[in-house]
Amino acid sequence: MKVNEKLQELRGLMQQQGIDAYIIPSFDAHQSEYVPEHWKSRAWISGFTGSAGTVVVTMDESGLWTDGRYFIQAEKQLTGSEIKLFKMREPGVPTYKEWLAEVLPEKACVGFDGKVFSCNQVKQLENTLSKKNIRLNDEYDFIDAIWKGRPELPLDKIFAHDVKYTGLSTAEKLEQIRQEMRKKGADYYVISSLDDIAWMFNIRGNDVQNNPVAISYALISLDKAWLFIDKRKVDKDVEKVLNENGVDVMEYIEIENMLTSLEKTTKVFYDPDKVSIWLNRCMPKSCEKVEGKDIAMLLKTIKNDVEIQNLKKCQIRDGVAMVRFLHWLDDNIGKESITEISASDKLESFRSQGEDFIGISFDTIAGYKEHAAMMHYKATEESQYTLQSEGMFLVDSGGQYLDGTTDITRTMVLGDITDEERKDFTLVLKGHIALCQAKFLHGVTGTNLDVLARLPLWEQGIDYKCGTGHGVGYLLSVHEAPQRFSMEYNNTKLEKGMVITNEPGVYKEGRHGIRIENTLLVVEDELTESGQFMRFDVISYCPIDLDGIDANLLTDKEKTWLNNYHKKVYEALSPYLDEEEKEWLKKETREI
Repeated sequence: MKVNEKLQELRGLMQQQGIDAYIIPSFDAHQSEYVPEHWKSRAWISGFTGSAGTVVVTMDESGLWTDGRYFIQAEKQLTGSEIKLFKMREPGVPTYKEWLAEVLPEKACVGFDGKVFSCNQVKQLENTLSKKNIRLNDEYDFIDAIWKGRPELPLDKIFAHDVKYTGLSTAEKLEQIRQEMRKKGADYYVISSLDDIAWMFNIRGNDVQNNPVAISYALISLDKAWLFIDKRKVDKDVEKVLNENGVDVMEYIEIENMLTSLEKTTKVFYDPDKVSIWLNRCMPKSCEKVEGKDIAMLLKTIKNDVEIQNLKKCQIRDGVAMVRFLHWLDDNIGKESITEISASDKLESFRSQGEDFIGISFDTIAGYKEHAAMMHYKATEESQYTLQSEGMFLVDSGGQYLDGTTDITRTMVLGDITDEERKDFTLVLKGHIALCQAKFLHGVTGTNLDVLARLPLWEQGIDYKCGTGHGVGYLLSVHEAPQRFSMEYNNTKLEKGMVITNEPGVYKEGRHGIRIENTLLVVEDELTESGQFMRFDVISYCPIDLDGIDANLLTDKEKTWLNNYHKKVYEALSPYLDEEEKEWLKKETREI
């Protein structure tokens, strides 16, 4: 069916059940950013394939809400459908909740699937719509009724992540969690988010493309732990390791019965941003429900010493792959046909040669010329460009390794570029350096520092419609909450051991896109009478293209930072390169 035909079939079901508007989010039943094919309902109904967005359908209209990363992509993919694009956070653009409150009549009914809406999402919806006495109905998964041939949930086997990589056993992590439960007076703790469960139980899976997680729920008490997962995915050896660490393995669907049968006077802790309204309603009404930030998430984001040492080694292997790719590109551009897709494939082949490589950490973004202006551009056979000895080529990529997850972006100059492109490249670099050099008092959040990366661009009347950086998991999601650099308020303090990206950019539709991204580790700096100061260590190693820089726009301090960074890149990577690659890297890391 075409998009408009799907919408009409959906409206037929809405009419039968007295639903005036229906909401289709991007999430799965675990509030994941990236989801299995089975849960790509919003993409299926709309044709928009970006990772973030919400579709709302009324009997007369429909809309897609997405953020600045996807404005260009969404406009292209919605062409030919009735769905209107609402550009989130742009002046005068309502949220989908505000829009529903505006267009629906008094006492209308809004429907959605309660398994894919978190408690807080429902609470926010109620707050906005209650002014018009609009009712909510979370009973129906209408998409399941009309999606013929909907993919089944995956059944790939999970594996145990060895303690030599994790630094802590599952039993040790459970004890950390129970200490936090005791502080909150909780008898039970419900976990729905897949990366938190994978971290807590030292398991990894293959249920979500590029994200080594397994579809599951978890329940922790003060003396027991349960993993709810399709048991066909768990072999005897993995189950034995889990059992030895105090974890019982139960079928995925048994979470409902387990929650329903909890003692009526028990105290249950959960994160209302991550646990669905359906899970909430499975618990007895008489239970005391305690809400707060997910315990496992907060523990997981601060990497232990073993994880940090492993990650640094992993980053060097990843940097070697990047250098070999850049050398190959530099050596072959103009000599053979290289497309956006073939370049991505070549980079993955270099990464795959590294020790402990599992796969890529997200679909590589490889955009040549104006394609790079689409922040999350994904080349297709029909859309891809062939690279030429001119312009710029942006590649945002990363790897999943047993000892870490990587994410790095470089914008390469392939030949002649315009003065505007060179100036924009240099402005991005200035913002990147400013954030890398930050020294800040403990207690600061990413929101407090975000302006450092934007200021050189703002001074020229330029901005980018996304955050400046995000947390990175450890053989987990490349986008790890809760820390981030963003203008949108974030209350998570930057703590020693957190990993976060630094990736300012310029995106000019129809012209060019530029991004420079490294991964940073939060470390302690000096302790003074004013308190504990913090700083960042750059743990990504890859040259920044000197051919894109207007050195006249850099201060002496910025030049010193760049020269020192390039010296570290050469020292870290050259021992793993052949003589030809070493010579190329020496040239690319020369002083300016």
